[in-house]
Amino acid sequence: MEFGWTDEQRQLGQAAVEFGRTLNAVLQGPGHPEGFPHQAWLRCAAFGIQGLPIPEDLGGQGADLVTTALVLESLGYGCEDNSLLFSINAHLWSCALPIWKFGDDAQKRRYLPPLCNGSMVGAHAVTEAGSGSDVFAIATRAAPYGDHYVLNGSKIFITNAPVADLLIVLANAGSAGETADLCALIVERETPGLTVSRPFEQLGLRGSPTGEVSFTDCQVPATALLGGRGAGMTVVNTTIEWERSFILASALGTMRRQLEESVTYASSHRRFGHPIGKNQSVANRIVDMRVRLDAARLLTYQLAWLKDQGRRTMLESALVKLFLSQAFVESSISAFETFGAQAYMADTAQERDVRDALASRIYSGTSDIQRVIIGRLLGL
Repeated sequence: MEFGWTDEQRQLGQAAVEFGRTLNAVLQGPGHPEGFPHQAWLRCAAFGIQGLPIPEDLGGQGADLVTTALVLESLGYGCEDNSLLFSINAHLWSCALPIWKFGDDAQKRRYLPPLCNGSMVGAHAVTEAGSGSDVFAIATRAAPYGDHYVLNGSKIFITNAPVADLLIVLANAGSAGETADLCALIVERETPGLTVSRPFEQLGLRGSPTGEVSFTDCQVPATALLGGRGAGMTVVNTTIEWERSFILASALGTMRRQLEESVTYASSHRRFGHPIGKNQSVANRIVDMRVRLDAARLLTYQLAWLKDQGRRTMLESALVKLFLSQAFVESSISAFETFGAQAYMADTAQERDVRDALASRIYSGTSDIQRVIIGRLLGL
């Protein structure tokens, strides 16, 4: 594995940092943080973020995955809004990516260019009130009927749903009482019978809207089937693996910024006649932030390199999701504690990062689930 950056990669990474910084003024405007930052979304699409690994002939940038991870990390370093970054990553890895990997030519040509240029916002609707990681418990049904499917059921805690133009919906196409026959369907927002709730109120990631999606005799053409009949489990497993791999890549940049800000503050903020960084308890906390950052970066870029080589990465993706989510939370708390009472005030960068980071242990498979997957893949 070679992680030395080319000149082109360095330039692209620095450009992403500088671009990310230009977003901060927009994101602090009157339309944010309580609403979806659509203006910033479109600017990111114009820069090429939403289509980084998608082939150029389908509207993307055609970047390899190591470069994609570098750009996402750089964007996270420059841009201070974790919610925008999360919505972009969810859109890319759970909607655009599966259409690229499993869509037929007509589906790719129809949906990928607008998903890459930002004119469409994508979502992936899997979770239900009675099923999360247990996808075989999905109750939403897609009954085959002639040249279409009839969807009935509901999904909950769906990222981007309130603003999504396109959803990939996992449903059971089998008969009642039979083993789940999972299928994935591409469903457009204006399809009759589809209803989306208002955004839920959230502890963090407040600019990344989450909602409920309901289907009542919602007719979806058979041409919207993604990957073919019975491919739903393959689609969702592949999608979840990609999510685990890269949905937190931008958090590497946030952690890098937290580390640098903590070092600066601890070196300049004085108590008892010397900088607080001279206190071993403070210094040790910041040292641990650096260790977590370096370990998380190596795990992430190793995984990206393996995927670029066409290797299977089920174990590595679970390791990255587990370690990076834990590291993101712990480093956010460490920065919060370093800044002390100042960080406890509402809407400081430190308190926002803590609130935003907490969800990373839950979405795309909880930390508990990642440990179960890793244990099984180790033969336990």
